[in-house]
Amino acid sequence: MQINRQPACSAEPGDVTTGNVKPLLHEIRHALRRWLDHQESTTIDLRSIPMAPGEEDEIAEELGTGEIFVQMSALGPSEIVETRYPGVWRVTHYNSNREVIGKFIEVCDLPRLLKAADEDISDGLEQLEAQLV
Repeated sequence: MQINRQPACSAEPGDVTTGNVKPLLHEIRHALRRWLDHQESTTIDLRSIPMAPGEEDEIAEELGTGEIFVQMSALGPSEIVETRYPGVWRVTHYNSNREVIGKFIEVCDLPRLLKAADEDISDGLEQLEAQLV
């Protein structure tokens, strides 16, 4: 009796894919067109899209890095990175242990997280006025 044994299989990142990287890049392209034509912003939740190991890195590599990198702390640390394509931003939110709790692609002129709320601006004005008295 002969037994054929197959070599053990091991999967490396990039060996198995979902095929979602290219369609996601096309969605970003369409979102940029919507922004230019109608000022309609788009947020893509990367955690809601099935991805194989290494595909998030592939997306980050495809989008590259632009000129703006922002680190901020608002209810936990966040990073906002402009991609090589102006108007396309990678936004990552972390918990206090620096574990990723949210990953998004935002297509807009400026991510919402960076815009000051009118209430905050009003509070700032009051503080400045009180300081100048």
